[in-house]
Amino acid sequence: MFSNIGVPGLILILLIALVVFGPKKLPEIGRAFGETLREFKKSTKGLSDEVLGELDDKKEVRK
Repeated sequence: MFSNIGVPGLILILLIALVVFGPKKLPEIGRAFGETLREFKKSTKGLSDEVLGELDDKKEVRK
């Protein structure tokens, strides 16, 4: 979906965000977005580890 944006489109989006939110608010938004992504990745990793662990347990029971 975002593979067709390109560098000029990305610069335009960043400039619009700078105008809308201002230079003081933009770093806070970026930090919050980064923390949200980090928490999402942590949650999905925990979920996948749990599912894989249960699959391994079921394989051991079958043996």
